[in-house]
Amino acid sequence: MKSFNYYLLTLLFLGMLSCSEKQEQLVVEVYETSASGNKLEKITEFTPGKNPAVIKLIPEEKFQTITGFGGSFTEASAYLLNNLSKESRAKVLEAYFGDDGAKYSLTRTHMNSCDFSLSNYSYAPVDGDIELTKFSIDEDRDDLIPMIKEAMAISTDGFKILSSPWTAPPWMKDNNDWRGGKLLPEYKDTWALFFSKYIDAYKAEGIDIWGFTVENEPLGNDSNWESMHFTAEEMTNFVENYLGPKLEKDGHNVKILGYDQNRGEELKDWVNVMYKDEASSKYFDGTAIHWYGSTYDYFPESLQYAHDKAPNKYLIQSEACSDSEIPKWKDDQWYWSKEATDWGWDWAPEDQKYLHPKYAPVNRYARDIIGCLNNWVDGWIDWNMVLDKQGGPNWAKNWCLAPVIVDTEKDEVYFTPVYYTMAHFSKYIRPGAIRIGFENSDDSIMVTAAKNLDESIAVVVFNEDAEAKNLSLSLNGKNVDLRISGQALQTIIIQNK
Repeated sequence: MKSFNYYLLTLLFLGMLSCSEKQEQLVVEVYETSASGNKLEKITEFTPGKNPAVIKLIPEEKFQTITGFGGSFTEASAYLLNNLSKESRAKVLEAYFGDDGAKYSLTRTHMNSCDFSLSNYSYAPVDGDIELTKFSIDEDRDDLIPMIKEAMAISTDGFKILSSPWTAPPWMKDNNDWRGGKLLPEYKDTWALFFSKYIDAYKAEGIDIWGFTVENEPLGNDSNWESMHFTAEEMTNFVENYLGPKLEKDGHNVKILGYDQNRGEELKDWVNVMYKDEASSKYFDGTAIHWYGSTYDYFPESLQYAHDKAPNKYLIQSEACSDSEIPKWKDDQWYWSKEATDWGWDWAPEDQKYLHPKYAPVNRYARDIIGCLNNWVDGWIDWNMVLDKQGGPNWAKNWCLAPVIVDTEKDEVYFTPVYYTMAHFSKYIRPGAIRIGFENSDDSIMVTAAKNLDESIAVVVFNEDAEAKNLSLSLNGKNVDLRISGQALQTIIIQNK
């Protein structure tokens, strides 16, 4: 009888232990996009495997607060949407801003024309109009403004808009040209007034501007399209003595981001000037960066340096795209293959060619966003939301990729794998989330994690390798065994309430 009672107690203990183990399992939702065909698919079945990559979340380690993710309103994108049917137009905007879509929360647009405009234009076309009495945003009324308003109507949570000038009107510049040149000293007050009038004009349309970058790519792009040059000292002087005081005087509560060009050594040089002292940094709310120095290397050292220089200010990736490429129409596999090049493949100096290898568009995005987040970047904005099969329209013939490609003649819409890649971040890591720490035992996969305001935790894992990998994810003593496909991106949601 004693042995029988012992046997019963043992079974009872093992049963209790089994229940305890079940209680220690993390409950997760998993969404995957992969080269094998998943497109933000919900994955519900996992078979525990050998030698998993161990990912341990450390929520007590807290880093930057997330501002948001999204793309850009350009005249090119807005024009294309206007040439689609009402149903197709709504489909695209719902996919970007709807609750069932990517839920973009941080966007950008151009102030005056840019290369992805249909032509050159300025809101102040009259030479010598220093008081800007003829200032008008009429150029934006056909395309840009309707696109933004429709997106606003769709978005439940709303989104921030960052506006950037590519150039002042030519009459304010020393070369009287849309391309290159510098702002004439006598027009510094007028150019600051231009920003203020732009805010008022858009406000009258019911559109709030959250922030500005002072100048898109102030180091210039030679003579290819709209541009205007600043040194770090010149931009800092303009912000400190003209733009900042003018916006403050006019009562505009708007963010000012400096630089707005590539990462690397130049970023270090610029933040040294912008944040030199209290006076120089007073009106700068943060720094904007682009990825064109390399769409493979995310320059963690320079990002860390920029953060350390201004730890309480924004560090936002304001533009990225796979440039110098014509989109592949309905060819998902191409977006996962290492065939795409960027401008540097042909044009970078020989000593910088290594920064511009052939690389898969999906890999560029996934790798860069995770690398940026893990190095203090708090916002990440893609370039055009919509382009055509040529990679335009673009008056400068500067063709690029976009997450959504359309054929206006046939009224067809193609959501490329890059669209789903963006959604892995924008949909699940929401504004106000705080990036948290983690340990990752496998260097061949990339990981980032953030805790949202609703206490949920979003973990994004990127497996660039062709082979699937087993994962073991743990949080506060609980764990779950998962599996990520080869060439795949996963977002794992933990409802941590």
